[in-house]
Amino acid sequence: MTSPEPSKPAASVERVLRALADPSRLAIVERLTAGPLSVSTLAAPLGITLTAVAQHLQVLEDCGLVRTEKVGRVRSCQLLPGGFSILEQWIRDRRSPVERRLDRLGDFLAES
Repeated sequence: MTSPEPSKPAASVERVLRALADPSRLAIVERLTAGPLSVSTLAAPLGITLTAVAQHLQVLEDCGLVRTEKVGRVRSCQLLPGGFSILEQWIRDRRSPVERRLDRLGDFLAES
């Protein structure tokens, strides 16, 4: 009988932003927007080792932004669009109050 996988900590805005703050991880995410790629394809233009790419992918996986899958000898990666929902909600929560203040300012200036 196999033991259950240890649960991963829930993604937080801070963890996702920290993951995306690294230039190599951001480049990986940008390249994956075009579709799934192999780890070796991702590594080629970055000028870093496959081991370093794998470490970056692990950080992105832990945040729920990327999923990797090994088929035969090839490990492929793809974006998980739902992983960005925590950032979308965080931005939405901050945008609404700012927009309301700007609307009030616009109304005030229109009255002047």
